[in-house]
Amino acid sequence: MRRKPGTLVPLETAILDALVELRRHGVPEAHGFLIASELRELGDERRLTAYGTLYKALERLDDSGALMSRWEEPDIAALERRPRRRYYRITLVGEASLTADRESRPLGVPVRREAAAT
Repeated sequence: MRRKPGTLVPLETAILDALVELRRHGVPEAHGFLIASELRELGDERRLTAYGTLYKALERLDDSGALMSRWEEPDIAALERRPRRRYYRITLVGEASLTADRESRPLGVPVRREAAAT
């Protein structure tokens, strides 16, 4: 199924929501694993079928201007003996896309599934 240009698929909406939530908690940018962890925390993990799915969505959002990305300094990764991380930050375009997505959703249709209350 093709989507209209400028619209978001549910995983993209969930990613943008996760980045907004992380920023609200003082984390202005996040790497893929942290975003995946936040999706699980927000109850959106079922949209994440594999990490490849996440990274393809992050790439689409980056290409569209909804996200801005940067690679961490190689020295940091070398000191911690791990691969370099790519960090993502939501942009004004991403915030506008998220707002437009919410406004286009019919009333009563949730943006994301909330975790079941215990």
